[in-house]
Amino acid sequence: MNARDLPSAAPWTADVLTLFPEMFPGPLAHSLAGRALEDGLWRLNAVDIRSFARDKHRVVDDAPFGGGPGMVMRPDVVDEALASVVSARDDQVPVVFLSPRGTPLTQARIHALAEGPGAVMLCGRFEGIDERVVEAWSMEEISLGDFVLSGGEPAAIALIDACVRLLPGVMGGLGSSEEESFEGGLLEYPHYTRPRTWRDREVPEVLISGHHEKVRAWRLDQAERITRERRPDLWTRYAAQGSGMKR
Repeated sequence: MNARDLPSAAPWTADVLTLFPEMFPGPLAHSLAGRALEDGLWRLNAVDIRSFARDKHRVVDDAPFGGGPGMVMRPDVVDEALASVVSARDDQVPVVFLSPRGTPLTQARIHALAEGPGAVMLCGRFEGIDERVVEAWSMEEISLGDFVLSGGEPAAIALIDACVRLLPGVMGGLGSSEEESFEGGLLEYPHYTRPRTWRDREVPEVLISGHHEKVRAWRLDQAERITRERRPDLWTRYAAQGSGMKR
């Protein structure tokens, strides 16, 4: 499926503001996301923040008030870059700042972003971005986890990939995404394929039984066990909501 087979609405669009536009599309040019990009199912616009600096050296950062190590991205430069992108769009698009202090990204948030028109994503560098521009644009701060990257670009690539795979026409079989980790509040169950015996290890008998209900029940049991052991935080929410894969 390509853009000609879909409704006439503009495709899902990712505007990425970065000091390193050459990092895009990067991995997004390959596999599902790459094919979908070629087919016009989504669009990518990498914007060089440095091009909005007004001095001849294109300086985008300065020393932090109050002292301390490192440099901070200037609010005036970032503001002009954001304004150029948002003003060019005719939709209400969320402005996302990829930051380790942000709200942890979840599959539910990915679904919500994928169902919208796209996102404007700001990739920070140095010690961060002047807080005033974050406040002025009411940015949604998103984190991939409790760790620090050299910049927001890898996080933006991950977020875009997660959204793109949910867009209409990108994945062939919807069922393959509905049973993945986090979709039902659980981590995914184990997978097996040929050969049936490998290094003296056998495939679980139930998976070759041909009994679909038993297979489904086994997979749910395994998903629950793995989630309970590895992610007690997810398990607590799953157990409280009584949601997820149905027995």
